[in-house]
Amino acid sequence: MKTSFRLLGFGLAMVAMLLLPKAQACTNFLVTKGASVDGSTMITYAADSHYLYGELYFWPAAKHAAGTMLKVYEWDTGKFLGEIPQVAETYRVVGNMNEFQLAIGETTYGGRSELVDTTGLVDYGSLIYITLQRAKNAREAIKIMAELVETYGYYSSGESFSIADPNEVWIMELIGKGTDLKTERRTKKVYNANKGAVWVAKLIPDGYVSAHANHARITTFPKEDGKTSISSKNLDKIFDKDVKVVYAHDVVDFARSKGYYSGDGSDFSFSDTYAPLDFGSARFCEMRVWAFFKDIDKSMWNHFEYAKGHDMANRMPLWIKPENKISALDLMNFMRDHLEGTELDMSKDPGAGPHGLPYRWRPLTWKYEGKTYVNERATATQQTGFSFVTQSRSWLPDPVGGILWFSVDDAATTVYTPIYCGSTRTPETFAVGNGDIHTYSADAAFWVFNKVANFAYLRYDVMSADIRKVQQQLENHYTTMTPAIDKTAKKLYEEDPELALEFLTTYSVNTANALVARWQKMFEFLLIKYIDGNIKQEEDGVFKWNKYGGAPARIGNPQYPDWWKKQVIEATGDKLLMPEED
Repeated sequence: MKTSFRLLGFGLAMVAMLLLPKAQACTNFLVTKGASVDGSTMITYAADSHYLYGELYFWPAAKHAAGTMLKVYEWDTGKFLGEIPQVAETYRVVGNMNEFQLAIGETTYGGRSELVDTTGLVDYGSLIYITLQRAKNAREAIKIMAELVETYGYYSSGESFSIADPNEVWIMELIGKGTDLKTERRTKKVYNANKGAVWVAKLIPDGYVSAHANHARITTFPKEDGKTSISSKNLDKIFDKDVKVVYAHDVVDFARSKGYYSGDGSDFSFSDTYAPLDFGSARFCEMRVWAFFKDIDKSMWNHFEYAKGHDMANRMPLWIKPENKISALDLMNFMRDHLEGTELDMSKDPGAGPHGLPYRWRPLTWKYEGKTYVNERATATQQTGFSFVTQSRSWLPDPVGGILWFSVDDAATTVYTPIYCGSTRTPETFAVGNGDIHTYSADAAFWVFNKVANFAYLRYDVMSADIRKVQQQLENHYTTMTPAIDKTAKKLYEEDPELALEFLTTYSVNTANALVARWQKMFEFLLIKYIDGNIKQEEDGVFKWNKYGGAPARIGNPQYPDWWKKQVIEATGDKLLMPEED
């Protein structure tokens, strides 16, 4: 995601919410059934924005009268784009997962700026949430997304989408065709002759994983062999299970017409054509893909120079087979990566300060004596609005099988809470309208988690250890509880589906609300323990008083690291030197 505006729609409209644009900065990991520990399909998404307010969106299922129109607002800015016909029935959606376990995430890659269609009626955010309300599976989602942009025009820049259902995981990359205004002779109506988009979608092979992080990753792909691929001219054929690739019928011809490509099509690369790779897209974007890949396949270290932006020809594959199968808990932790274990770990250089902060405040690039330098862009980042890990599980009824592991703020200091896709309401602490980016709310998850994170940034080396301890306890507890919740809900669903939905909703809501209350206690604990730069003695969260009860038994004041002392001495000379006593 590249912005801060969220659009929520109930009934006939999508209602604009207040926020501002942001820079491209999101991360998606995609895991197929055969690559997961339990046979789930899974995707992750970090909605990273300095302006985005983290909250849990919700659309109830609804039926709509013939002739109903849906108002579409740009997710980035809230700008009204127009109206499109509403369908007769829409499905329930919680966050980025619907009641059929369909989940969609995205990252913005931008691509060629001249291909933005200023007349389009559907932006990338609306494309996600409209599709979730209309599609039952990944293939249906791709068909609907393609038809929406072809019929109404695509308003945003280039976008990569992760699309998962209980059986399949797809990656879809899409970009508009620009604005070429013409006037219809008879009616004098002005229209865009380039309305629509060029795109390609590929099925991730079972047993493999993929990822994308703000750069287009689909390069070459097979075309029109009748089995593994089809074009949008025959989009209904996507439901033939032999089809593994689908693309816009003019994806190559349009590139030729614009002068981007002149070959016969056999070597046509979507990414190289519509989003040419450069140093920034490797170092800031592909680096996050590499950080995930190298943790699950050691051979990916061979692509480290590529990820650093130095060996651009040694491009990473679109998908890889992990050495070990992956769990939802694994993915939560992969989303917390700061490039640890590499020479780019920002907690290990002087910019981290004496307390090892793995973040640098923006901008990403800075100049000194005429040269440009970079700050690293790791997967975990301070400006995350919300992030999630989805699980879609084919062996369970849909309301039970789909779990949206949802969190707000920085993934490194947050906790993922389970929200079953059968939920019929959202937790009050995560609900839309409980505070916003300009309005503090004491019981809003976004503000509670931000209090903890921003306080921890002051002494990250010690506070983050306390946070990780409780974070792991909670997430381990939630994942341990999941089989019991599944079993109970499945049995209820077989006997009384409505009661099962209420059970799942109550569990999801109560767990999330209790988490926020627990995290408020986390803030209070950190404030007490680390107030004024001291570190109070405690044991399992309990502070120990001296035997007289008047003060803590011990207050610690850890030394600064030697490298920091050395730099201070080099900068100040003898100014701070204490004379030797005779």
